[in-house]
Parts: sequence; C-alpha cells; structure tokens
Amino acid sequence: MSGVTLRNVVKRYGNVQVIHGVDLEIEDGEFCVFVGPSGCGKSTLMRMVAGLEETTEGQIHIGARDVTRVDPADRGVAMVFQTYALYPHMTVEQNMGFGLKMNGVGKDEIRKKTNEASRILKLDDYLDRKPAALSGGQRQRVAIGRAIVRGPDVFLFDEPLSNLDAELRVEMRVEIARLHKEIGATMIYVTHDQVEAMTLADKIVVLKFGVIEQVGAPLELYRDPDNKFVAGFIGSPAMNFVKGTVRGGEIHVPAFGASVTPHITMPSDGTEVIVGLRPEHAELDRSGDTFKVELTEALGGISYAYLTAQTGETLIFEERGDERAKTSDTVSLSYEPRRLYVFDAETEQRIR
Repeated sequence: MSGVTLRNVVKRYGNVQVIHGVDLEIEDGEFCVFVGPSGCGKSTLMRMVAGLEETTEGQIHIGARDVTRVDPADRGVAMVFQTYALYPHMTVEQNMGFGLKMNGVGKDEIRKKTNEASRILKLDDYLDRKPAALSGGQRQRVAIGRAIVRGPDVFLFDEPLSNLDAELRVEMRVEIARLHKEIGATMIYVTHDQVEAMTLADKIVVLKFGVIEQVGAPLELYRDPDNKFVAGFIGSPAMNFVKGTVRGGEIHVPAFGASVTPHITMPSDGTEVIVGLRPEHAELDRSGDTFKVELTEALGGISYAYLTAQTGETLIFEERGDERAKTSDTVSLSYEPRRLYVFDAETEQRIR
C-alpha cells in the first residue's frame, strides 16, 4: 500500500506559518492534484511529503510508514520538477538510469528498467540522443522516465508542464493520464492551472493561504463548491459574482435588475449575499436591454461575451450557435434559478 496520509501538518518559517494544520488522506493508486493560486502553499506541502521541507508539526505517512523525519532518499518517492534538470552531457538512456547507477544497481537491471520506462513513455527512438536534441515535451518525458525507473511508491509532480507551450501541455496531460492508468501508482500533482486539475485528477485539493478549502472529485467541486473561493477557482471562465440583498423571501440583485428565488434555504431579510452564475449556465436574450456587450471573444464553436451591468459590474457568459451577440449590443439573461449559487457576503460560505 502506498497511500499518503497527512495529519495536522504544520509548516513554519520562523514566526511565519505557511501551512495550517492540514489533514488529508490520499488513497493508494489515486491521482491527487493540489491546486490554488501562487503562494497558497501547494508546492511547500508537496515538498514536505518529499522530505525537501522539514515538517514543523504533525505527521506524514506513506503506506504504513511514518516518514515525517525520514530522509528524502528513503521515503520511496520520486519527484518531477518544473525544470527538467537533465544532465546535458548524458544521453536519454544515461539520464534515466543515472540514479540507479549511483545506488549501485547492476548494468543489466538498469538497462531493463530504462527500456521499460522508454516503452511506457515512447522514448525508444531517442535513447541515444542528448537533451539538446530533444523538444520540451520529450525532455519532460525523460524527466518522468527517470522517476519511473526508481520504482517509487509515490510520484510527485511539481508544475511539470509550466515551461511548455499550450499544444505541448495538452499532449503531456494526455501522456501523464495514460502513465497513471498504466502503472497505477499513487501520484500527487501540483499546479495553479485548474484545467490541468480538472482533466487529470481523481481528487482535487483546493488550497488558499496554507489551508485546505475543499477536497473532492473534479465534478463534485465544480457542481457543489463549499465557498466563493472554490466556486470562482474551479471552472473556466470563472463563475460570475454579483451582490444581492434578501428581501421578502427573494434576493434583490441590482446587477440583474430583478429579484431572484434560487433553490436554497433563504436567509432572513436584510442579509447581504453574493449570487454566483457560471458563464455556461445562462443564455443571452438579444432583445433585452439589461446589459451592454463590451467585448466578444469568438473562438470558433464557442464565444464569450463580456457584459457590463447598469451597476458597473462586469460579467462574462458563453454563447454557442450561429447567432451571437456583438460588441455594443444590449442583452438580457435567461437562466434557471437552480443554476444560481448563493454565498454569505461576510463569510463567503455557501448558502444551500
């Protein structure tokens, strides 16, 4: 078993605490993604699992072993970094097998494991090349291959696709997903890109300021966020948020120029709330006059219309089909009340 368990894990640098009592259970063979904005603590948390950062308080278990104070080399983990960290004077085969060579593994065993890794990653035709003769995606596959040959209990990926262009990132996402399916190992993946998180993860851990905001499957977080932060972070483009006030069993939303009755337990009159609506959960009525279209982004099969309400709030909505709004048009929104999300304006927690 190679699951990972974090129990009340804390990290401090002097008097500054950056990880605040994290509890997390990652099952054996699970693909878990740490996601959040820059500075939220996701890379620090991963480096604590790897042993590259000392754990101030709490415990980290890999399988049945308490590895909190165990040296990184003895934890049974392999890490793939944002930078490929390949030796430029070595071939692909030599780079992948170097760690085993340093540990005294025999040449035949190194060759066997390197060949198996190159088969999985489709690097057979590049084993004799040096890193300078490889593309960015190929170099990243070599870095992953170097991790595979070690046969770790847990793979750790620290923003491995950040240096690749958009097309290569898509290709490498597919490669990593296929790799996980083939070898079935426990994987922890750090990214600030929620698209990567949604497409790769079995489980997503959303972090903010060193605190876990919510843990769940990708669609669970998308459909049922616990708070405004998670609702705005998961989904692309982000959820629209507008201010509202509870009045007479309804929510008056000035930006919409109307009152709405979402399917929630309605708070008491006078409660200030935030109403959320995803870009894909509304249709534009081009005969209306509630919003002005400031800008449209035509992306082929889909367009995004940026709207300005009379209150000055800006919203973005998705359009498909042949007839789409144009810049300077005036429109209204059509949506189902069940699609609305409501959050307490003060705590930003979801009201259900």
